[in-house]
Amino acid sequence: MNPEELLGTRLRHVLETMDGAVAEIYRDLGIPGFRPRYAPILRTLAATGPQSIRDLAAATGVTHSAASQTVAQLAREGYVELTPGQDARQRIVHLALLAHSVLPALEVETAATVAAARELDAELPFPLSDLVSAINAALARRPFHDRIAAHLRQDQKQSRATGRAAGQAAAQQVRRAGGRAD
Repeated sequence: MNPEELLGTRLRHVLETMDGAVAEIYRDLGIPGFRPRYAPILRTLAATGPQSIRDLAAATGVTHSAASQTVAQLAREGYVELTPGQDARQRIVHLALLAHSVLPALEVETAATVAAARELDAELPFPLSDLVSAINAALARRPFHDRIAAHLRQDQKQSRATGRAAGQAAAQQVRRAGGRAD
């Protein structure tokens, strides 16, 4: 397979490698089981105070569903507490005592991770951070689903045209053979 066919696999591998390294750092800092996806939520709450899940999603650049799942995990592990919002559907997320105890380690880790990312960017032909921003902008302009669907439609048109041509060629052979199909 060529590299373009494995793009999703290769991107997942890069993310898993980097997230795995950060998770290992959390273990080294005495926070075993802490996941990299937790940090942006906790750091946002520490900076802004209690927020709705919708606001946390917007602040951290993830979908509402992803933020909701992460908050549910954080609540199960005792890092956040949830209280009802202004309406029955809204939940407000608050830092729990456990979260306050890990925030100093998260600040140290974040500073080191940002420095390591800058170092990685300097080694690459172009900064990974710039590439990710460019990818997100391009996908905001035209979602990947739309791009794939357009190519599927194009491939289907070509297949129908090829199928018609093959059918016409077969019919011509039958006519030449005097109406007999071999």
